[in-house]
Amino acid sequence: MPLFSKSLRPGFCLLAATLSLVALTAGCGGDGDSSESSPAGSTSTPAEVTVPISATTVELIQPGEEPREVISRRPPAGVTQDVQLTTDAQVFQQIDDQPAQDFSSPQVTLPLTAAVGRASDDADGSTTVDLTLGDVTSPDDRLGSALEASAGSGAGFTVDPTGAITALRLRPDADAQDIARSAIEQAFYQAVYRTVPFPAEPVGVGAQWTIRQQVMSGIALDQTTVATLTARDGNRLTVDYTIDQKPKSPVWELPGEAGTLNVDQYVMQGSGTMTVDLGLPLPVSGAVTVGGDQQYSDPDGATRLHQTTSNSVRWGS
Repeated sequence: MPLFSKSLRPGFCLLAATLSLVALTAGCGGDGDSSESSPAGSTSTPAEVTVPISATTVELIQPGEEPREVISRRPPAGVTQDVQLTTDAQVFQQIDDQPAQDFSSPQVTLPLTAAVGRASDDADGSTTVDLTLGDVTSPDDRLGSALEASAGSGAGFTVDPTGAITALRLRPDADAQDIARSAIEQAFYQAVYRTVPFPAEPVGVGAQWTIRQQVMSGIALDQTTVATLTARDGNRLTVDYTIDQKPKSPVWELPGEAGTLNVDQYVMQGSGTMTVDLGLPLPVSGAVTVGGDQQYSDPDGATRLHQTTSNSVRWGS
């Protein structure tokens, strides 16, 4: 096989590490790296880090059947909800004709108690949702053991009235191991970028809308979600949706000035369903799976890297 150049060798090593984190964040095959834990512009205290989430743009395609109304995700302050979040990710990666390597991440299950806080200071009427973790588990023995100290850790969302999450707050336990902190952070990132906000206009059953969001980290991606309101029973709404991601540039600037890679192929698509109760802050149930294939090459085209990824987010009781 072709030898790596001095400048590309560390780049491909970084690529392996970066892509293994990719599936843990937004599952995009190139939208996550270790810097996402404390990105530029985040605010922090010794106990908490606040991570801004990129803005969403929602465009109504069709309003659906009558009756229609504006869907507002503003549950009353003090409301609590118990729900379970489960995430997992598979990443298989191959350089040229070398054997494929498995960079998959173990499944993580987070029991969450959510409490709706006061309205935030934001002019858009956002509210805060405080999250307390129960006994976080994983079928992987090493990770599962490390997660045992995470019970009682905290997190939180800032949510606007459409249901879009605009900020993620993380409050890890002081004794938590790095492997446990990383797994929990990535589970939350993955869930945040699978959130489906509602349009600002009145909608009824059958309504369809498009959500656009830039997912930015090691590589910038344009994520397009098409959502359809398939059922409504009082305050309980069910939404089916599809997700498609495309890179903004055909060239990936690797972290740490490690060089560049050409994005030769990029497919990342998926679908899911979500049920929400307008009186509660988090989905009551739902599942979404996103996957695809990507291929990258060095600037000379001498070395190619192929990866296949798949990841899922599930909400339930």
